[in-house]
Amino acid sequence: MRQLLVAGLCVLAPAVNAAGEGSGTALDNREIRAQLSPLRYTTLAAEVGAKINRFPLREGAAFKQGQVLVQFDCTLQQAQLAKADAALMAANAAWRGNQKLAELNSVGQMELEISKAEVLKAQADVAGNRALIGKCQIAAPFAGRIAEQKVREQQYVQAGQALLDIIDDSQLELEFIVPSRWLAWVREGTAFEVNIDETGKSYPAKVQRIGARVDPVSQSVKLTAVIDGHFNELIAGMSGRVQMAAPQP
Repeated sequence: MRQLLVAGLCVLAPAVNAAGEGSGTALDNREIRAQLSPLRYTTLAAEVGAKINRFPLREGAAFKQGQVLVQFDCTLQQAQLAKADAALMAANAAWRGNQKLAELNSVGQMELEISKAEVLKAQADVAGNRALIGKCQIAAPFAGRIAEQKVREQQYVQAGQALLDIIDDSQLELEFIVPSRWLAWVREGTAFEVNIDETGKSYPAKVQRIGARVDPVSQSVKLTAVIDGHFNELIAGMSGRVQMAAPQP
């Protein structure tokens, strides 16, 4: 075995046999690249068909968990809720009247049960419309930043249409492939550095997760790591060179 320095990455290179061929994998002689990705990310979509009243925040803006990101014009839905409330009032009045008539034996049991069912039906309509009203604004499921705004204010959208891409960049992750033989010394928590192209600087990182299986063809395994600390200049999508070396005996 001999040491080989490849693009800032110190690895143990395999010995070369008489035919001049190495016994290691291709990854042993290749620069290991990684890209920064957010801890969490998702696409927010409309749950109702309505016109967008406003976007309180723009692309790149930061937000807190629970903060309203999209507000819809739900005038029609509010009118439907008012109609359902009125129907519930009428159903309750009819049921109370039938209850009094039943005490006087002036109404049959079937009519009484039907009036009770009408109340339950009206209550369900009210609950459904209230749930619909609750979808007239979209709140942030986690704290983060707006990565992309896909629609504009005053635009009518359909239920299920994508509106915003949001990310949680409170901690940035790295995913990269290493030779499976590194499993002899790589552990969760193993510290290393990554040199980011866009900034030209190196940043501390540590291994967070090790892939569940080894690729038998390339003899490689995936590692997931996190940047150890918060650096304002780093954003998702940046990429760089992993600088990881086996511990010296």
